[in-house]
Amino acid sequence: QDELAKSKTIVLNCMALSSPQGVFPAVAQQLGLPVATGREGLRRLEKQLTAQGPMVLLVLDELDQLESKGQDVLYTLFEWTRLPGSRLVLVGLANALDLTDRSLARLRTSPHGGPQLLHFPPYTREQLAAILQERLGQVDGDPILDAAALQFCARKVSAVSGDARKALDVCRRAVEVVELEVRSQTLLKPLPGGEL
Repeated sequence: QDELAKSKTIVLNCMALSSPQGVFPAVAQQLGLPVATGREGLRRLEKQLTAQGPMVLLVLDELDQLESKGQDVLYTLFEWTRLPGSRLVLVGLANALDLTDRSLARLRTSPHGGPQLLHFPPYTREQLAAILQERLGQVDGDPILDAAALQFCARKVSAVSGDARKALDVCRRAVEVVELEVRSQTLLKPLPGGEL
């Protein structure tokens, strides 16, 4: 924690970028650099990441969204971590387990070796149920969804993908459907005195 406190942490969701090349201006902006595109922007960013200063921890969620023709964006990011004097630490999160094997084969042949891979298996039914209960328990008042409904959702999602985001999305959608039904029933109720 002490070491991280001295570093600059940048977290980007790559799905929010308009193109794979958009990661470079986004990082530059987080570092307080003037946003420039093209080669000049890349040179300025590379110079910043190899200059003296605190470590830059770059966390890229949905890393597979940066795949491009020739994989130039991904190769550039991974190569920056290996430059002399680089202070960039790259953490990429992706659902595609074979991303580095399929798209970044050149990284494995590098003298430094390929990136370290950590595989997180899909969540089990029990884990998903616990996540749903914990998240929905943060809302004040009566329980939002019945415990049996949460168990059903966890069982179905764990059988298909084990993705916690999918399970939370199913619960959110269920609440939206109920809200719509309640609103429509309220609108159709006759007013007191028999007026419509």
